[in-house]
Parts: sequence; structure tokens; C-alpha cells
Amino acid sequence: MECRVLSIQSHVVRGYVGNKSATFPLQVLGFEVDSINSVQFSNHTGYAHWKGQVLKAEELNVLYEGIKVNNVNHYDYILTGYSRDTSFLETVVDIIQELKNTNPSLVYVCDPVMGDHGAMYVPEELLPVYKEKVVPLADILTPNQFEAELLTGKKIKTEEDAVAVMDLLHKMGPKTVVLTSTDLPSKHGDQFLVALGSQKIDGTNTSQKICMDIPKVDAVFVGTGDLFAAMLLAWTHNHPKDLKTACEKTVSVMHHVIKRTITYANEMAGPGKRPSPAQLELRMVQSKADIENPAMVVEAEVLQNSSN
Repeated sequence: MECRVLSIQSHVVRGYVGNKSATFPLQVLGFEVDSINSVQFSNHTGYAHWKGQVLKAEELNVLYEGIKVNNVNHYDYILTGYSRDTSFLETVVDIIQELKNTNPSLVYVCDPVMGDHGAMYVPEELLPVYKEKVVPLADILTPNQFEAELLTGKKIKTEEDAVAVMDLLHKMGPKTVVLTSTDLPSKHGDQFLVALGSQKIDGTNTSQKICMDIPKVDAVFVGTGDLFAAMLLAWTHNHPKDLKTACEKTVSVMHHVIKRTITYANEMAGPGKRPSPAQLELRMVQSKADIENPAMVVEAEVLQNSSN
């Protein structure tokens, strides 16, 4: 069966972020991807210079109307990421609502991009829109620790806190929640970061909880969160009742892409020099084989199934 994704994210001419990070890997894994570009920039904003245009809410509506009048507005998945405008986000919500009415089995994968390490990098007025309108529609949610704390109003200091926060997020709507990164200490030491996931088990009041220790890489990459959400969409589609395998494959793809990128960036920069943003652009095309069939580099630990 053909599987079609509507991805509403940013676009860059050069490099990999937003739709550029999500589209190729999804296509490689057999998905049809329709993309709406929320912005069109020359490159991501981590460079010294960038130029471009931002799509307005009414322009988004016009594009959607075009899809609708041609009666090609049937989707199996919706994927959204970074947005910094409340009216744009509310229009996205309206579109998702309508698409879910058209196809009740549609799955909405939402990366609620708001900030990291205790600081918001979108306007604060987006938080209530995410809380009250976006998250209740989401089926799969991929916040980092800070975003999960913002959405639930609860701090994560222990693994128990993280489990409680994931359960609170389930109560808000999403059946699957993955905390893509946390500040929790890894039992393997400070070279690893801890990610956790939780998936509600159909027809029960319980959920499968998993924990992963992911090897850290000492560099700042852009577009990795967008790749993570896209890969989680793909691998949960292929393993719908097995969050453990879906997360292991997602994290393994990330690992291979990042490893290839840092190796290339260091070679290009030369000994003792820090790679530039251009050199650190994800090596996406070169990672095609890893995206299709990732060698597993992490094993997720299953935490006790817990009642929500």
C-alpha cells in the first residue's frame, strides 16, 4: 500500500534542515512525501549570513486549498517541526483537523520545537497553542527534555520523573512519546545521553516504556531533530507495536549519519580546526544505505510496563 506523508517544515537551498532533512530519508524508505515549505532560506540560520522568505498563514491556506480542490488531500501521515508564528501554527492545526476528519486513521507526528537547555528559541505565545491545540491532535510526539517540561509544567530530575512526564503527555493526547534527549546521567558515563520512549498499548491502560543510552558526538549539528522525527515516523510505521525496535533503528540511523558527517567535517577542516557550519551539513545522500538498513548500534532497555 502506498503511504503518503504531508510534511510542513522549513526548506533551505543549501544543506539539510526541516523538509530537506526529512524528505530524502522518507523517500528512500518508500514513502511518498508532499512538502509544504514554511520558510525558504538560502541556508540554516547557524551560518554567518542567511536570506529568504517566510510563508504566511494565508499562503499556507492557499496551498492547502489547491490540494483540496483537486481532491488529493488524502494523507496517511502528517509531519511538522519548527514554527515560530502562532497564526501559522493555528492554520496547521486547522489543516490537520480537517485531514483527520477525512482520514480518521491518519497519524500525526509532531516535533514540538520550542527550545533546549532551559531556553526558548520561539516566541512564548506558541506554548499555549502547542499545549491546547497541537499536542492533543498528535499521535507521536518527539520533545526534548526542556520541551516536555514546558508542555507538562513538571521538571525531570530522575528516570521516575521522565516516566511521569511521558504519562502526562499521553493524557494530553499522543499515544507515542519519545524524549529525544535528557540531562539524566547515563549508566555508561558522560559520553552518553539518555533518551526515553513510551507507547500506549491498545485497549489497555498500560504503556511500554524504553530507555536508550546514545553515544554523544562533540559537535553542533543542525537538522538532526528533523531527521529523528522522520525516521521515527518510518520505523514506527514498519514496527507499529514495537517501540523498542522502532527507536533502536531510528537512533542507529542518526548515529551513522552523524558519524559520517563528523568524519567528513574533520577531514575538510584539517587538524586542530573546528569545522564550519557548511562542513557540518549532514551527509544525507552518502548515508542512503544506512537509512535503508541501519546496522544496530544501540539496544533499548525495556522499563517496567506501567499503568497510565
